[in-house]
Amino acid sequence: MLGPRGAEEAAQLAPRRARILVPAPRPAAPDVSPASARLGLACLLLLLLLTLPARVDTSWWYIGALGARVICDNIPGLVSRQRQLCQRYPDIMRSVGEGAREWIRECQHQFRHHRWNCTTLDRDHTVFGRVMLRSSREAAFVYAISSAGVVHAITRACSQGELSVCSCDPYTRGRHHDHRGDFDWGGCSDNIHYGVRFAKAFVDAKEKRLKDARALMNLHNNRCGRTAVRRFLKLECKCHGVSGSCTLRTCWRALSDFRRTGDYLRRRYDGAVQVTATQDGANFTAARQGYRHATRTDLVYFDNSPDYCVLDKAAGSLGTAGRVCSKTSKGTDGCEIMCCGRGYDTTRVTRVTQCECKFHWCCAVRCKECRNTVDVHTCKAPKTAEWLDQT
Repeated sequence: MLGPRGAEEAAQLAPRRARILVPAPRPAAPDVSPASARLGLACLLLLLLLTLPARVDTSWWYIGALGARVICDNIPGLVSRQRQLCQRYPDIMRSVGEGAREWIRECQHQFRHHRWNCTTLDRDHTVFGRVMLRSSREAAFVYAISSAGVVHAITRACSQGELSVCSCDPYTRGRHHDHRGDFDWGGCSDNIHYGVRFAKAFVDAKEKRLKDARALMNLHNNRCGRTAVRRFLKLECKCHGVSGSCTLRTCWRALSDFRRTGDYLRRRYDGAVQVTATQDGANFTAARQGYRHATRTDLVYFDNSPDYCVLDKAAGSLGTAGRVCSKTSKGTDGCEIMCCGRGYDTTRVTRVTQCECKFHWCCAVRCKECRNTVDVHTCKAPKTAEWLDQT
């Protein structure tokens, strides 16, 4: 079980917010009414707010970039509850960091042939930059798979004996049955219950504190990610009996490869439902009349995605200039779609690979070097002054 919350949150751990310093207004001239003075002050405040740069919140996702150097007080973006859990369970934080690296790799695999390819920004505490500010279906996918990655990593660490607070699933005991007949629970079942419970407490902490429409969207997608990992638990068994007759079976529950979760969430991304928050802010409704309503397993989003064709700092789009594309493909990796109709450049490249490998007794493998000349197609950059200025 998780430890109880602290009695109060230390003031120095609370996230710092930018303060707007407004000089005290001078005494109004005799011919200026109090209403006019208040209007002038309100206009000044509005002007200052509009000129301040938009704030991009940091995230616990940055833990994946820290490796073994996880120091709770130095991780940007943690809210007080997350910092408390980090300090209380430092060994679990290492698993969270491993999970973060795993789900980012999976995200990049799933979108490797798309205009938005889940690119991360080096040494950037936001990990993905401004692209996550938009409540798009890409943000929905990232929140879902990040939550799933934490569940998967912690559950695996529990069963492998890497954590002192959890071990094998304590609930899989006694006798049970499936379509093949009766069996006894044995071995070490993966402790999905603890993985889900800790992931919910840690990952959801920031959203529960904010309590706005975007937080409601993130919480829903976080839950979808946790459910996806549980969905692919598999039953593994060992037979006992004469000559493997399987008279008796001992079974345990095991995690599937994380790729299955990634594939499933990618399909959920393709069928994500656009929604709006209800007036009380407690639920969702379809964005437009005739749209289907979201279920508990659907990813949800508010905003349409940018096209990601060109560099757009405000939207967090890196564009597709220089991306490798396929000349013959008609899919999203094809040059026509990937390059957004701008055309592509072709470069002839000679690649050296190991080939005709043979095993020689004992004990070496010797290979030849094979040279293969191929054409590599890359998207052209937009020929506009605006794009050139941004680069």
